[in-house]
Amino acid sequence: MNITTKKTLIALAMSSIVPFATFAQSEQGQTEPGQIETTTNSVDTMVITATREGKSRSELAESVSVQDKEEIEAVSPSHPAELLNRVAGVHVNNLGGEGHMTSIRQPISTSGVYLFLEDGVPTRPTGFFNHNGLYEVNIPQAERVEVTKGPGSSLYGSDAIGGVINSVTEASPDYASGRVNLEGGEHGWKRALVSGGTDINDDHGMAFKLNLTDSDGYRDESEYQRYSTSLRFDGNLSSATSYKLIAAYTGVDQSGVSDLEEDDYKNNPTKNKYHGDIGFRDVSAFRLTGEIATELSDVSLLSFTPFYRDNTTKMMPSWMVTYDPNIRETNFQSFGLLSKYRYNFEQGELITGVDIDHTVSDYQEKQISVTKQGDIFTDYSETGRTHYDYDADQTSISPYVHGEWTPADNWRLVAGLRYDYFHLDYTDNLDSSISETLGRGRWLRPDSQSLDFNHLSPKLGAVYSFNQGHQTYANYRNAFRIPSVGQLFRSGSTVNTTDLKPVESDSFEIGFRGDLTESFGYDLTLYHMIVKNQVVSYIDGRDRKTTNAGKTQHQGIELSLAGDLTDEWGMNAGFTYNQQEYKAYQYIYSCYPPACVPPVVETRNYAGFDVGKAPNTMGNLAFQYAPLALDGLALELEWEHLGEYYTDETNTNKYQGHDLFNLRASYEISDRVMLRGRVMNLADTRYSTYTSNQVGNPNISYRPGAPRSFYLGIDAQF
Repeated sequence: MNITTKKTLIALAMSSIVPFATFAQSEQGQTEPGQIETTTNSVDTMVITATREGKSRSELAESVSVQDKEEIEAVSPSHPAELLNRVAGVHVNNLGGEGHMTSIRQPISTSGVYLFLEDGVPTRPTGFFNHNGLYEVNIPQAERVEVTKGPGSSLYGSDAIGGVINSVTEASPDYASGRVNLEGGEHGWKRALVSGGTDINDDHGMAFKLNLTDSDGYRDESEYQRYSTSLRFDGNLSSATSYKLIAAYTGVDQSGVSDLEEDDYKNNPTKNKYHGDIGFRDVSAFRLTGEIATELSDVSLLSFTPFYRDNTTKMMPSWMVTYDPNIRETNFQSFGLLSKYRYNFEQGELITGVDIDHTVSDYQEKQISVTKQGDIFTDYSETGRTHYDYDADQTSISPYVHGEWTPADNWRLVAGLRYDYFHLDYTDNLDSSISETLGRGRWLRPDSQSLDFNHLSPKLGAVYSFNQGHQTYANYRNAFRIPSVGQLFRSGSTVNTTDLKPVESDSFEIGFRGDLTESFGYDLTLYHMIVKNQVVSYIDGRDRKTTNAGKTQHQGIELSLAGDLTDEWGMNAGFTYNQQEYKAYQYIYSCYPPACVPPVVETRNYAGFDVGKAPNTMGNLAFQYAPLALDGLALELEWEHLGEYYTDETNTNKYQGHDLFNLRASYEISDRVMLRGRVMNLADTRYSTYTSNQVGNPNISYRPGAPRSFYLGIDAQF
């Protein structure tokens, strides 16, 4: 579906929202609209991600943040970064639309070292990681978002190295109710968020969500549209057995957005070298998740979570337009089951289970030629050549065990073990007569084959309570990720990509958390992580290749503070200082005229260098003010800091970082109606969301962030 058609559909849908929402009116549904809230930081906060059940943070031997519904609604994020960057140790950048890269105890990169969940179920199977994956999740309408920093627990397997982000959907209400949020802003921004639900009877209920977003984008020809909807049923089958069923769909239509060199970045930041459909991305993601949990006795519970995924992504990789333009389509369908048995005993609990995921996928890549006018890409056409056409089916079986023991009132010990087994069946569908080379291009294809990977991941932790309000915790966690299907089977110029090894990490963490007052909490964490066998791309002569690369070290300090300062003032803050260093890392350095005469191609050792694109400092500080003299008004001033970082592995060039200020305001007109407004980048700072250069290329590329931008919305409950 093209952009014009989608805009028409979105406009028609938005025009019908208000009359539709009135059907959900109920006198019982008069919950007070949320005002600007501070981040949840108390030790008594409930966390779901750790064991797939509600558990107090006081019982967790790891660093977890929780952003609840009130904060999500108050922030009203137009991009996941606006919410998640409020968490200490977390940076998500904005690549246009809702595209992004993530940095949690890792550099800003596209690497598959994060696990994105919805209601505890991975949104994508292992091997199909997408660094933009959060755009497949309806974060603005989530009930809560939980971030586990560092490797996931023994209940989660591959990909959870840097962290786990879990978006939790809202349960069905106990009565008929509805909510509409309409928002408009600069750069053609329009969004409608609609939600509603009702009880069906005493034991069953349903809820729905709808997110319609349309934006022209800050840059030239950078349109973006999304459509997200979900339907959830909750209920009790008996006094001991409950269930939930969630169907969620997201469609994304996103234009390509280019990097800029320094002169354009400084003097013409709205410029976009990709016009028309150049660099487009069209995503369709459907997920169906069920859960049934039954209490077998007063001390035991058994749960089963079956799920189904159907995902199609058709795109023109923007980063390849200049050297290997193509259009690719990836389709996968997954069938899986997460099973868990929990047994409580006098001094602790034991959790065990098996996770199964079977995914069938196919991939096609067609060569295109592109048309340029000056440095602007304007059009493309297919050449008739297919580079790749393969099927890749993957089955994973992952048994695990997790135990907790309280030998004394102030101690809690945690141990876990998970075994992951992966079997991949790969079939090359192209005839062997189709050449793997054409001119200077190389599109190597592995022979049809099967691959197996397996890994055993241990976890140990402890929590010590000094008293009811203050704790210390420590842990060791091992994590890994197998190479992605694309890295294994879309070989490009690399020989024997099927020999790639899994990435593995060992993480050590010690933390302190507690409540300084009844409404103000802190969390201080020190971490040390070693990552081995990173999968990286590099330039070898004129070829781009993929390999495992040595060892990196990541360590730092994260501090969170959040709560009420007075009856009128609140605050939440997150600050991070980290050091990320190559410990054993070799890279083929290539430099050609005019930068290098004669040309240079040599292997260099970067051990001891800082990891590229890894900011040393990150920070977020927000003050909330709700004057008692003007009931219903709430204001927030936010400072967002990103420190300097090297733009490549050679530590030659630096991005100096940036500081942004954002202002949010809300005014409660009545119990049911609230006005919300925000000014993003209040000081109109010129900044780059991602700055990099290829090793050996002195030209630095910038991704300009949006200038000062105004948004205004109305929030109504029924």
